Amino acid sequence: MFGFGILSGLLVLPLVGAGFVLLQKDDEAGLRNARWGAFWTTIVTFLLSLVALARFDSTKAGFQLIERKGWLGEQIVYQLGVDGVAMPFVILTTFLMPFCIAASFHSIRTRVKEYFALFLLLETLMIGVFVSLDLVLFYVFFEAGLIPMFLIIGIWGGARRIYASFKFFLYTLLGSVLMLLAIMAMYWTVGTTDILKLLAYKFPSGMQYWLWLAFFASFAVKMPMWPVHTWLPDAHVEAPTAGSVILAGILLKMGGYGFIRFSLPMFPEASLYFANLVFALSVVAIIYTSLVAMMQEDIKKLIAYSSVAHMGFVTMGLFTLNTQGVQGAVFQMVSHGLVSGALFLCVGVVYDRLHTREIAAYGGLVNRMPLYALVFLLFTMANVGLPGTSGFVGEFLTLLGSYKANTLVAVLATTGVIFSACYALWLFARVVYGKLEKHSLEAIPDLDRREMALLVPLAVLVIYFGVQPNAILSMSQASVDGILAAVQAGLGGKLAVLAQ
Repeated sequence: MFGFGILSGLLVLPLVGAGFVLLQKDDEAGLRNARWGAFWTTIVTFLLSLVALARFDSTKAGFQLIERKGWLGEQIVYQLGVDGVAMPFVILTTFLMPFCIAASFHSIRTRVKEYFALFLLLETLMIGVFVSLDLVLFYVFFEAGLIPMFLIIGIWGGARRIYASFKFFLYTLLGSVLMLLAIMAMYWTVGTTDILKLLAYKFPSGMQYWLWLAFFASFAVKMPMWPVHTWLPDAHVEAPTAGSVILAGILLKMGGYGFIRFSLPMFPEASLYFANLVFALSVVAIIYTSLVAMMQEDIKKLIAYSSVAHMGFVTMGLFTLNTQGVQGAVFQMVSHGLVSGALFLCVGVVYDRLHTREIAAYGGLVNRMPLYALVFLLFTMANVGLPGTSGFVGEFLTLLGSYKANTLVAVLATTGVIFSACYALWLFARVVYGKLEKHSLEAIPDLDRREMALLVPLAVLVIYFGVQPNAILSMSQASVDGILAAVQAGLGGKLAVLAQ
């Protein structure tokens, strides 16, 4: 593609679109061109990612579509590639971005060009995280993604946007300082930041523990894990609708991806040693944040706390160190990206009409918005983990994997499934059911064609992946098996059985 490989094309296209958007005039025609230019840029990027998917062989465990260019005497390299773990997240990123752009067409009225340009820049940085095969390149993309999201929340957010944006920025930045030190230590030890070479290198046991903790500090904040999760509800509440979609749909997944890509295969002894710590934090996150979600009066904040609980299943599954747990964690992250993104779009629909997210402001919406009630019910059931939806598959597999690794952890985590039904159904009942008593709701319109076009594709995928989970599982299976084989080899027999 104009001298670039296909993965470089995925990084360049959104930047070209951002440049086009910023060059538009500030009149009505220019702003319309900016909106549609951003939208079609994300569509073309998504189509290009499908080309990458078509060329990807899911039966191979290694990296594919590799591009390499040496920098600084081959010490730091521009190297890109994908495997069965990275590819689902690349597709998820390019798939969700058009929804974010389209959802912002009418709600964003100030600094329109800058808003859409930042989203396109953010798309490049997010894709870069998943395709980087150099540790320095990964770190640059990983950290640079903070900047556009910081601006999106801080400029177009709610009343407390400045507080929320700085809290988001400081939490995630401080967590990554230790990871930078770890990257420097790895470079001094191995002499390269090439991820392929680092994966093949066996770090000394004593060093693994410190490196694992340094990476954990960054990934735990990004997930976020309890107790470093407090930035997420504030960021979600104050962010514009599209910001919440991309925050829950993609940015939270970077932490889980980091655990799979680095912590497990590079530091297997430390991963086994600290597995019980991760189990404990995951169970606390699942139970505690579910209980906190029940107490919320703001729809967005309730969904935000539910995201922390669902990410608890992900971290629990990853450190079971067995196929079901890790596969379930990957599936759960993809499913949560679709379901949580759709839920935040549903919140945006009613917020654009009433300009409030207070649960008490609603009630009886089924009488005026039957289509909205139907799709909101579907995504609520998926969030609960109803069989037949994608939400069930990920949670079931992570619980199955955790049962094989630690029965008590699985039993405690299962209570989170019950709690999620409590807060999700309570939210749905208060917003949708009951009598239509509030005068502000008497003339509220149902979903229009644009909103249906946003929500129906997500609903179809949530159901499709619920009944055909192999569409995702088969893509990642070979790579997950390869990672677990590397973990087993790195442990040198310390882990007797990896459940298959």
